[in-house]
Amino acid sequence: MSEHEAKLASLMARANEPSTSSSRDHTQDDDEDIFAELEAEIENDSSAAFREHGMEQLKREMEQLQQMKNDGHGQYREVTDEKEVIRLSANKPRCVIHFFHHKFKRCEIMDKHLSRIAPKYFDTLFIRVFVENVPWLVERLGIKVLPCVMTFMNGVSKDRIVGFEELGNTDQFDTATLEWKLLDSGVIQKDDSFGPTVTYGAKPAVRSHIRGRPQDDDSDFDLDD
Repeated sequence: MSEHEAKLASLMARANEPSTSSSRDHTQDDDEDIFAELEAEIENDSSAAFREHGMEQLKREMEQLQQMKNDGHGQYREVTDEKEVIRLSANKPRCVIHFFHHKFKRCEIMDKHLSRIAPKYFDTLFIRVFVENVPWLVERLGIKVLPCVMTFMNGVSKDRIVGFEELGNTDQFDTATLEWKLLDSGVIQKDDSFGPTVTYGAKPAVRSHIRGRPQDDDSDFDLDD
């Protein structure tokens, strides 16, 4: 990779970094600044071939980035349309879906942890779906107990977290425990460039438990009840 291509890749990576602001306008301003910086890098290059190639790459990258943001990457949001849930889970390289019920406390706890994790992993889509809005999916995927978090990679179901048994069997589990479980499944990928502000992993005993065989938890919410 040439020096200029390395600079271009570095600048595009910045667009995918977790946002430290909840302001939508601030995020849009950041995108415009990055786009302007990329254009300047390309236009000031002495190679005509690189300038042409760079502008084409810039356009493709920014269009892809915008589409990902439109789909909800970088945030944790609710999707109410079942067809949209199917489209996203089938087409996204990495997708995490929390099937929840409004009346169940443990679903609220899961929401809290997923909302903390989602902004750290822009390449993975995180969504929540109310089970009564997606009856076909609930039946198709055999979802019986809540909370249920399912992970998909390239449209294929890779793992599911049912209840809290695999997370230490306690309502007070750490966000890092869930994060490590998702890392272990491959649906999220660690990026060392984010530095020490991102906490990965869980206690060794919990990691060992995650790999163990899950057991039934009477305090989880059974959809058949």
